[in-house]
Amino acid sequence: MLLTKHSVYQLETGTDEAGRGCLAGPVTAAAILLPEDFKMELLNDSKQLTEKVREKLRPLIEQQALCYHIVHIEPIVIDEINILNASILAMQECIKNLTPTPQYIIVDGNRFKPVNDIPHSCIIKGDSKYLSIAAASVLAKTHRDEYMNRLHEEYPMYNWKKNKGYPTKEHRDAIRKYGLTKYHRLSFRQLPEQLELNFPEIK
Repeated sequence: MLLTKHSVYQLETGTDEAGRGCLAGPVTAAAILLPEDFKMELLNDSKQLTEKVREKLRPLIEQQALCYHIVHIEPIVIDEINILNASILAMQECIKNLTPTPQYIIVDGNRFKPVNDIPHSCIIKGDSKYLSIAAASVLAKTHRDEYMNRLHEEYPMYNWKKNKGYPTKEHRDAIRKYGLTKYHRLSFRQLPEQLELNFPEIK
């Protein structure tokens, strides 16, 4: 059973990201403040849920939240500051946009940087321990999937609608055949045999 709070603060926000290991598309973060009496039986770490369940939970979470915010950090920024810093930046920007301002932050994972002097805790596998992080993980994942579905319409040959930009065999075969797009992360190792970035880039 997921816990409601980690701290003694009333306004505790959970934050998480999705898409960190992808070859294409943004890294997406969500931060959320939940009411004290929030309950949701099916809610868990988004990776443990089916796509159908995540899509079912998303509107319920958004309706019941005190507030939430979503941020996408694009590949050009990921390439400039690296994926870890981009993931942290996405979560920080989410938190800055919450109203009311949270009094405490719980973060999924083991790395974070302070934002607006709000105290925080990093929690390994926090999305399987705390409701707010689990809710944030579902929102980050579903909003990113929605984003990748739109990119799929522009570049259907990579089948991002299915693989969402992750390094599947299908995605990597498409990179070999068609090269890279403006949505690919140039700082990532796109192919196992890649020694240097020498792909043609699709405009």
